[in-house]
Amino acid sequence: MSEQQELQPVFSIEKIYVKDLSLEVPNAPQVYLEAAQPEIDMQLASEGKQIDDGFYEVALTVTVTAKLPEKTMFLCEVTEAGIFRIENVPVEDIEPILGVACPNILFPYARETVSNLVNRAGFPPVLLSPINFEALYMQQRAQQAEAGNA
Repeated sequence: MSEQQELQPVFSIEKIYVKDLSLEVPNAPQVYLEAAQPEIDMQLASEGKQIDDGFYEVALTVTVTAKLPEKTMFLCEVTEAGIFRIENVPVEDIEPILGVACPNILFPYARETVSNLVNRAGFPPVLLSPINFEALYMQQRAQQAEAGNA
């Protein structure tokens, strides 16, 4: 094998899995009698870490809460994770890969899991809109830079 082939960048998905799953319906069974449309709130968090030489785990947590004016209908939290092989990539490019590319891969899986879980709880499926992880990543970087300058 030539030296040039050995230094080719490597990015591959080794495994995608549900790391954590939680659903709460605190006001059941009365909440099922409600006719009002709930307000849906979604929160996202992702974290990436090296787990072995050339292997990284990225975990994307999606928290969806459905609330009526006086009570919570449900709270669903899904952590979808993946093991990614990343080799021969410049160190400065690792963080954007973990913060943008990997969450982009994981989000459709998390979205499907949330929808199925909420549906199994007896509610209409929640269809989450696509997320621009690059914009979120840039926003977080700007906030970190601002905090560092303060």
